[in-house]
Amino acid sequence: MAAFQFTLEATCPDTGARAGRLETPHGPVLTPCFMPVGTLGTVKGVSPDQLAATGAQMILGNTYHLHLQPGEGIVAQMGGLHRFMHWSGPMLTDSGGFQVFSLGGLRQIDDDGVTFKSHRDGRLIRLTPETSIQIQNALGADVVVAFDECPPYPAGRDVVSQAVARTQHWLERCINAHGRPDQALFGIVQGGVYQDLRHHAAEQLVSYDLPGYAIGGVSVGEPGPLIREIVQWTAPQLPAHKPRYLMGVGTHRELAQGIAAGIDLFDCVLPTRLARHGSALVQGERWNLKNRQFQADPAPLDPTCPCYTCQHFSRAYLSHLYRAQELLGYTLLSIHNLTELVGFVGRMRQAILAGRFSSAFTYWLRAPVSEDLG
Repeated sequence: MAAFQFTLEATCPDTGARAGRLETPHGPVLTPCFMPVGTLGTVKGVSPDQLAATGAQMILGNTYHLHLQPGEGIVAQMGGLHRFMHWSGPMLTDSGGFQVFSLGGLRQIDDDGVTFKSHRDGRLIRLTPETSIQIQNALGADVVVAFDECPPYPAGRDVVSQAVARTQHWLERCINAHGRPDQALFGIVQGGVYQDLRHHAAEQLVSYDLPGYAIGGVSVGEPGPLIREIVQWTAPQLPAHKPRYLMGVGTHRELAQGIAAGIDLFDCVLPTRLARHGSALVQGERWNLKNRQFQADPAPLDPTCPCYTCQHFSRAYLSHLYRAQELLGYTLLSIHNLTELVGFVGRMRQAILAGRFSSAFTYWLRAPVSEDLG
């Protein structure tokens, strides 16, 4: 069997939802799949064993941040990112392209690449398509991502068109620089909120016949309805027999609607970021555990949740930990939030396999009331 192989197991007859299996050198990934984000070689607040217990299959590392600290040379010397962080399952590394957006005040873009001023110590960091791939080759993740320009929202058509052209040119350079057959290279569709630019970018990208394809440049400030439209425009343009990855999206509704459009892989920092701010994801709702109503509540966060946190601790205890700023609170809530999102996507996979996706997830597939009214 090839190191990378994607097999469709079931499709939903009245949406684009599909269930599949992605084979990687570090094991299979059953899709659709939510991937926790481990930017610096750790998913914040949880150990690898705790992370595995959430049901997580595949996780992310970030090229830019790992290049700054500890450096890809040290990671390679330690046996690669899997061994370095003691994660035996599949991994993906982002290219550093998102930092072109998120560190907009600390970088300069030109046609050759991007120069960053390090947010850590002020030194200048140069990322080009070649160096991004070289760093990712050294880190050793199963899936690597082409370096791209991620424009902000809002951005004018000329700016976005230039980013699309630059991203395609950089993809060609990434392909030429990529030197490890045991790593699958995914390209990224950019195009902002412009449907014709998205279609053009997808058409160009598909011509390279890559192992997988990502949709980038969403969740960068645009409202939910636009995210939904972008995904609905773009996903059908990508090959049905290759995995499709929607970058940086992770609310319940975004996940459900992305799956309905035919997306297979998702990532987002949302579950651990919310945990660090005292918020719990409970069956799609967000609860602020610092609220007075939880101070003497003996119930678990979610009696139906199988996670370690819900099986052992009360809402009152978790509220106490956050009020006291105890680090255990961040860990316990991260475990729960990760379990919630990983499990939510897993239940959608089972519904697709059982032929009941549309009926079981009707609530999440429709627009929220505020959109219906407006």
